[in-house]
Amino acid sequence: MTCVCGIGESTETHCGPIIDGKALPETAEALMRSRYAAYVLGKIDHILESLHPEHRKDVDRKATEAWSKGATWDGLDVLSTEKGGPDDDTGVVEFVARFRVRNSSQTHHERATFERYEGRWYYVDGEIVPQKPVVREGPRVGRNDPCPCGSGKKYKKCHGQD
Repeated sequence: MTCVCGIGESTETHCGPIIDGKALPETAEALMRSRYAAYVLGKIDHILESLHPEHRKDVDRKATEAWSKGATWDGLDVLSTEKGGPDDDTGVVEFVARFRVRNSSQTHHERATFERYEGRWYYVDGEIVPQKPVVREGPRVGRNDPCPCGSGKKYKKCHGQD
């Protein structure tokens, strides 16, 4: 079975050792994937410990745990990485985490910043990537225009009924 982060042989051999503190992530992406896996598994200690020490004071542990355990996690897509390799000190990982809350599908699209501090990768912060607005394709149909379905009725009497 593949790791819950989407790559690797299994969670126990891929993200598990990082989450359990038995291994350090070699890249910013590896840390990001382990943080996602920690959300899936409800391992809040790893989420907090992998946060840069300068940014920990404002974290609400209870809210983080509630989000982690209240969601059904459906997958992770890494869209891009900038730096963040074994020889870098900073990195950016853009990703989309898919999850459901009360059967409502949602996505979390973020550009996350990571920094190597005292030889270890940490999550610094992230910027939410806004969704592109939905753009109407085709002309707007008025209430008194013919219904686009071809019924011959006015839109308000056909598909425009409330």
